[in-house]
Amino acid sequence: MTVSLPVPTHEALRERLRQRPLQHFIGGGWVDAAGGETFDVHTPTDNSLLTRAASGDATDVDRAAQAAWDAFPAWRAMSGKARRKILYRVASLIEERAEEIALLESMDTGQPIRFMKSAAVRAAENFRFFADRAEGAQDGLSLPAEGFLNYTLRQPVGPVGIITPWNTPFMLSTWKIAPALAAGCTVVHKPAEWSPVTATLLAEIMHEAGIPSGVVNLVHGFGETTGRALTEHPHIKAIAFIGESSTGSLIQKQCADTLKRVHLELGGKNPVVVFADADLDRALDAVVFMLYSLNGQRCTSSSRLLVERSVHDEFVAKLAERVANIRVGDPLDPKTEVGPLVHPRQFEKVCSYFDIARQDGATVAVGGERIGMTGNYVQPSLITNAHSPMRVAQEEIFGPVLTVLAFDTEEEALHVANDVKYGLAGYLWTNDLTRAHTFAQGLDVGMVWINSENVRHLPTPFGGMKASGIGRDGGDYSFDFYMETKNIAVNLNRHRAARLGVGEGQPGRDAADKRLAE
Repeated sequence: MTVSLPVPTHEALRERLRQRPLQHFIGGGWVDAAGGETFDVHTPTDNSLLTRAASGDATDVDRAAQAAWDAFPAWRAMSGKARRKILYRVASLIEERAEEIALLESMDTGQPIRFMKSAAVRAAENFRFFADRAEGAQDGLSLPAEGFLNYTLRQPVGPVGIITPWNTPFMLSTWKIAPALAAGCTVVHKPAEWSPVTATLLAEIMHEAGIPSGVVNLVHGFGETTGRALTEHPHIKAIAFIGESSTGSLIQKQCADTLKRVHLELGGKNPVVVFADADLDRALDAVVFMLYSLNGQRCTSSSRLLVERSVHDEFVAKLAERVANIRVGDPLDPKTEVGPLVHPRQFEKVCSYFDIARQDGATVAVGGERIGMTGNYVQPSLITNAHSPMRVAQEEIFGPVLTVLAFDTEEEALHVANDVKYGLAGYLWTNDLTRAHTFAQGLDVGMVWINSENVRHLPTPFGGMKASGIGRDGGDYSFDFYMETKNIAVNLNRHRAARLGVGEGQPGRDAADKRLAE
């Protein structure tokens, strides 16, 4: 019989965090930082102290990397079927603790609880999806040639470092860790210092599920110290990173000396293009959802709205009414649609763009101000009368701020949509079938949704072009990163090597020379 344990209350979870600072998880055990250092973690609702976390340095990373290195041979040798069973157990435990995960995530990040409940479910789906692929992860191809049988197989690359962001940290951590484990890699995880709480819970769940000691390790800390030590450690064979494009560039440089492979899932300034022939009511719903959900702190958010001029005024008027009506409040209130931004530095960054917009000649049509004097609350905002060269149309704001641009022709829309350094995602609303396909193919982005918001299908590739990153996640695309592909060639007894050093006229010499000439 399964006994359902009561979900701790918000107050109980907060007290637990006060009493028990976050530790590293290394080699199957919870440990403090080697130097005894900690850093404060604050809740964005009022920036009060939530907990403290161990602050890792090169010594802590070395211990974690060594643990991952030592655990790798046995984890690699474990059958895919056995790994699948363990990863399924992780998924089940995530589901059992979904409400606790959602509460902690909201407390730590400011994300509304209404979205974090589904994020926990998505995390479980990630583990189940990649668990199902663990048995076939090493499968390759048969490539016969004259006189030879060639076949390929895949094998795990080794211990990997996974550096995850602060916006939806629990789900995004599983998006990276699950395929790495299914592939047979071991992991050292460095979560963002602004939202480290649920990384500890994930490590706890994976340990309880039976993942062997050293297979998954967790080191808290700052990017400049802990992150850099991880990217430069020789035992770590690959780095998977989600975060800002500028940080991704630094990580690529840091990985160069040890020739690590890198997977960079970076920023975006994603266009949503609305043509006059679209279903405008559905497009309006999608535009509002894809920017203002998750506090606007989503890499795939459609932060640039391009509207055909003939419907621009009417569409933007309805949009402004919706934006002004978005409910801002306590992230633990189920009715809240936008909560506080994750950190005071991010709050100040987002607010700075209101003055920038006005200075450049744009109009802050809705919002443009902070809410209250405590916490990181900002009004959902709408910027109109913008043009493509403006900073608000070029730079990733990463908050609840939408910039609107008008266009006259399809050619102009495509030019403006591509006229940024980023290339992660694009959204297109039209009922013209030919335009839908040709426009989507012309977008310089890694992913396009037509007449839809971002609806993820886990087998499909996820990733961007240009400054939005390198590599793809999803399905077998993840295994392309976490695994090496090896070719094995078998001579079927019809091939003989050329003979050297046997002198003129010796048997086989003339035939060998002929083959070399060919």
